[in-house]
Amino acid sequence: MWKNNTFPHALLITGAEGTGGLPLAIAVAQYVFCENRTETDSCGICAGCSKAARLEHADLHLSFPTISPKPNTKPHSKWYMQEFREFVRQSPYGTTFDWLQFINAENKQGNITADECRDIIEAMYLKSYEGGYKVLIMWRPEYLKNEGNILLKLIEEPPKDTIMILVAEKREQVIATILSRTQEVRLVPLSAVEISAALTERNGTEPNLATQVAHMASGSYTEALRLLRENENDLFPHLRQMFNLIFRNNGPGIAAFAEGWSKNGREQQKNFLQYVLQMMEHALKAQFARGLTLPLAPEEAEFVGKLAEMKLTTEKYVQLTKRLSDAIYYIERNAHGRTQFHALLIEMRYIVSGVETTI
Repeated sequence: MWKNNTFPHALLITGAEGTGGLPLAIAVAQYVFCENRTETDSCGICAGCSKAARLEHADLHLSFPTISPKPNTKPHSKWYMQEFREFVRQSPYGTTFDWLQFINAENKQGNITADECRDIIEAMYLKSYEGGYKVLIMWRPEYLKNEGNILLKLIEEPPKDTIMILVAEKREQVIATILSRTQEVRLVPLSAVEISAALTERNGTEPNLATQVAHMASGSYTEALRLLRENENDLFPHLRQMFNLIFRNNGPGIAAFAEGWSKNGREQQKNFLQYVLQMMEHALKAQFARGLTLPLAPEEAEFVGKLAEMKLTTEKYVQLTKRLSDAIYYIERNAHGRTQFHALLIEMRYIVSGVETTI
């Protein structure tokens, strides 16, 4: 859009939590301020890039949900600018909840107020400090309610060389009057390959664990980081053990497995069952979409291949998926962990009855 001179003066980036809307907005702002742009990116080393990357460029304006810093003071981004820069430095994919906890909001709700909207208008109509573009990044315009209508004239008729970038995670909560006046770019979920590579390169995560977490993260890097905190150990050996117990009809082993997993936390239990669901999904793909390359670690790919060779019917896959999903649902609602795991494995045994094997 920039190269074709079609870049909108009001851009709305929408994408689910953890898909990188805020990092993308900052990268776009950095490109705008770059003094030596290339065909595909900012140079990353000029003064404009350095200041934009640190969120310290004089012509970069920031707006985000905040709370009152003290009694009788209205919420406003300007009170929290240093904290926000540090938050983005530490957690560029962080959630609004993470941000509000970062500023010790506790159970208070964040807000973008009418006063802040008026200050945005005033700032955007001021002359550029460095003689170039002025850029506004508003993170989470969903926190604008009807007061967001104050910005409509600015969005429709901005001053020359003014760009507004709004970053939303819940598009349906952005007021319609703003939606209709912005050009939207929708972000797709990140691929498991991308998330796995990021976890390995940025966090030093062991490759097998990174792959497992990436598949459970549903396209969200934020969720992947959360899962990584919960999953300290490789889940694959437990997966293989569980299916071998089921297919070999090992009753005592099933009881012991359920007892062992009942001692783990609920989040770990849910994550493991979610991992089982992901592997079953891959087995279904491998069985009915021959030749499809699955982004799995070698031992996982071998396991999935063996499961696919059993040629379980689609109906059995549906039944197994329902039992696993039900178990996750009940564990989320504080059901007894050992009972849930024991019942789940017995039900899975009945569903696959007639198949005796080791995988």
